[in-house]
Amino acid sequence: MNPIRLASNRPPERFYRGGSRISAFRGEPNTAQREPEDWIGSITTVYGEADLGLSALPDGVILRDAIGADPEAWLGTAHAERWGADSRLLVKLLDAGQRLPVHAHPHDEFAARHLGRAHGKAEAWYILEGGVVHIGLREDNDKSTLAGLVAEQNVDALLGLLHEVEVAAGDVVWVPPGVLHAIGAGVLLLELQQPEDLSILLEWKGFDIDGASAGHLGLGFDLALAAVETRARSAAEIEGMVHAAPASGAVLPAAADPYFRLERMPVAGSATIDEGFSIVVVSDGVVEIAGEEAARGVTLLVPASAGKLTVRGEGELLIARPPAP
Repeated sequence: MNPIRLASNRPPERFYRGGSRISAFRGEPNTAQREPEDWIGSITTVYGEADLGLSALPDGVILRDAIGADPEAWLGTAHAERWGADSRLLVKLLDAGQRLPVHAHPHDEFAARHLGRAHGKAEAWYILEGGVVHIGLREDNDKSTLAGLVAEQNVDALLGLLHEVEVAAGDVVWVPPGVLHAIGAGVLLLELQQPEDLSILLEWKGFDIDGASAGHLGLGFDLALAAVETRARSAAEIEGMVHAAPASGAVLPAAADPYFRLERMPVAGSATIDEGFSIVVVSDGVVEIAGEEAARGVTLLVPASAGKLTVRGEGELLIARPPAP
């Protein structure tokens, strides 16, 4: 199989605004105001939906079904032997047209025990256009304090709990499960995450969502808040979670390795993409991959059976992969 160019896959009418920066990055017309996420190579559905969020191949076949029919060709022998048809990866472009609410995601054990899910939701961001992010508690808290702020919808207090960090293009942000965070308005990023859509919303005032009923994953806030980290993150820890990416090679901290991997690959003449299932995003310039020209904003799905790929041209690639088997 050869690399497959993927069209946009943007679930409509999300609860927050955004999408114009994704359109500009991809070179597409700017239309809907609430399509802030492009789900790339997705075998995951929007929470509570049967099909929404799933990626389709150019021939109309759903990617999840294609991988299920031949996981070894798509994901590689070692991956398929360990994890079957689970790609263990969801990649998104995300455009925060407004600041996102303060929220967190559960870890694997909580998701398995209380939600019957195969994964929690660790995530990491590669910043394409900068701004402000809010991440990690500045001081120790407890569940009852958080519950009180949630009940009151005290937005200023909730946001004030978190470190505020300026980010620029080329920075990376590692968000472990349970860590409270919010992406600031104007930020465009590439997100790697475990293949689940599980969010615990502490804030929803001013957003187009009924957080009182939808914000706790059907568990009630008393239980859902048990998945939220209540210890402070030191300034040194935040620096380890938010930092400039190396110019080339692996860009995420070792703590992310059990969940996913991201490589930054500058191309000046030629370069080689190693064999293995990956999602490739052209972040800059114009390159040729497997005989096909690809400019900034193009996203490619690379099956393991495509083997090593030679890239020629001038530009930069972001290569997202699942964890090593």
